[in-house]
Amino acid sequence: MINAVSALLIVLSVLLIVVAVGDIRTRIIPNWLNGAIALLAIPFWFALGLGPQAILIQIGLSCTVLAVFAACFAIGMMGGGDVKLLAALALWLPFGNMLSLLVWMALAGGVLTLVMLVLKRIRKTTERLEVPYGVAISAAALLLVANDILTTPGA
Repeated sequence: MINAVSALLIVLSVLLIVVAVGDIRTRIIPNWLNGAIALLAIPFWFALGLGPQAILIQIGLSCTVLAVFAACFAIGMMGGGDVKLLAALALWLPFGNMLSLLVWMALAGGVLTLVMLVLKRIRKTTERLEVPYGVAISAAALLLVANDILTTPGA
């Protein structure tokens, strides 16, 4: 029998796959997806048994992530959907796991960017390179979620 925490992590995983596929196709992460990920953090908190202080810490972490990456958006380094996705994921992940997500995201994003550059050269296009960074964010989050699912007793 799957417990509530594992079930919610599975739903999050499905949503992250939808994010990645959609970002590859359209280079857009819809607000409804980011909103669903953010809102599903609430039952996740209760399934984990988080108290009010821990919930406020998660909200504070999310606000901090939003502010930091909104600055990246303001200078053209990231898309708005990517920023909102990171803030939504910060509602799910404790600080240490969020740092791990950012490291894995950077590594996956670097690989993704190199692949996109190679493809651009092969195709000999002059279009501006648009990297679907939602793929890197989703891949990093899925790595962490898979670890949580696989290490949760009773999963």
